[in-house]
Amino acid sequence: MPSRTKEKLHFHSKAQQFFFILKGTAKFYVADKMESVGENQGILIDPKMEHYIANETEKKLDFLVISQPTTNNDRMTIE
Repeated sequence: MPSRTKEKLHFHSKAQQFFFILKGTAKFYVADKMESVGENQGILIDPKMEHYIANETEKKLDFLVISQPTTNNDRMTIE
């Protein structure tokens, strides 16, 4: 994820997502709270939780995201 970028606030009705940070530091905004997640750390986002990931640093952010079930046709953008 490029420097100084972020997703739009959204949620998934059915899918849960696990993000694992490979390189850099991510900021996750989940249900009006912010959590910083660094290298070799992860975060689980439950279904129906409003969230987005942001790279607020000057460095590229590398991460894995695993969704179960798939997020195809299961994303509702809020903003």
